[in-house]
Amino acid sequence: MAERMTVSYQKKPCYDIVFERDFQALAEELNTLDVSHKKLCIVTDSNVGALYGDEVVKTVSSVCAGTDVFTFPAGEENKSLDTVKALYSFLIEKHYTRKDCLIALGGGVTGDLTGFAAATYLRGIDFIQIPTTLLAQVDSSIGGKTGVDFDQYKNMVGAFHMPRLVYMNLSTLSTLEPRQYYSGFAEAMKSALIRDARYYEWLVANLYEICDRDPDAMEEMVRRSCDIKRKIVENDPTEKGERALLNLGHTIGHAVEKASSFTLTHGECVALGCVAAAFISWKKELLPMEEYYEIRDMFVPFNLPISVDNLDRGQILELTKSDKKMEAGHIKFVLLQKIGKAVLDTTVTEEEILAAIDEINFMEEDGHE
Repeated sequence: MAERMTVSYQKKPCYDIVFERDFQALAEELNTLDVSHKKLCIVTDSNVGALYGDEVVKTVSSVCAGTDVFTFPAGEENKSLDTVKALYSFLIEKHYTRKDCLIALGGGVTGDLTGFAAATYLRGIDFIQIPTTLLAQVDSSIGGKTGVDFDQYKNMVGAFHMPRLVYMNLSTLSTLEPRQYYSGFAEAMKSALIRDARYYEWLVANLYEICDRDPDAMEEMVRRSCDIKRKIVENDPTEKGERALLNLGHTIGHAVEKASSFTLTHGECVALGCVAAAFISWKKELLPMEEYYEIRDMFVPFNLPISVDNLDRGQILELTKSDKKMEAGHIKFVLLQKIGKAVLDTTVTEEEILAAIDEINFMEEDGHE
């Protein structure tokens, strides 16, 4: 029997997160959703489709009325309205109706894009998440946040739309390139920092097992991260308050991501953003200095950056002002009072932001001092 976790919405069970190590139970899970009369469109990118497309198509086809596959080129640059438009056209040409369903097979880009298309096609149809990256499994596949980038501004266009099911085949993590695997770890670390000091200690204690991709360690990491996010999104499904804590590291992180033209991964930028947020927390006397340095240094063993070369500090500052988390003209920052306790703060000044950018900014001349 698979381990599962039920996510509630408005105090009622909404969907299950299912933790498996293969795709064998997927057909049974789909049967519980009564898809026998539905057409299912699998949305995937060119990388993931090549790895898992045939197996998932075979499984899905055995339980539903018809199966189609929409494949788009892999890459953050394709998380766009143009790709959504192409998907709309595909669904219209294939005569998809409100009773049909989309399946997101892939990482965070695929899940966010598919969820947004499902939220808006015919004013909303069902969708299912099958996340195949660590980042998607520990974070983006849960909670119903969907969206696409607009002119490279992250997730500027989106909707809240809950999936019917999140099916995690944890063995897909073994096929990730190292950089993508560690990128996902940044979101796991973020979860621990905002809500669970014991989980943070577990991550540190199991450093070698996580880096070696031990199956039991990966399952524990994914499950505990999901449980943190589940509890938060149940309390605040549409980000009116507490859910904003999940944005730790994302304000400056998104700005760095855009400034790098997405040459840095999302997780790498979240790690940089977490270091910057922890630095601001220390300077505002919320976080002890020792904890700031511990947080900063703990990203290093997981192959995540704590500095980046030659940032344009003025550009990063301006990009933070374009962030969708602005509130009444103030940037809504997530800061840390201690490991395991995050708070929202709208008092962060431009000077404090610039100081944090300088902290993660490795200028060439710094190396010659």
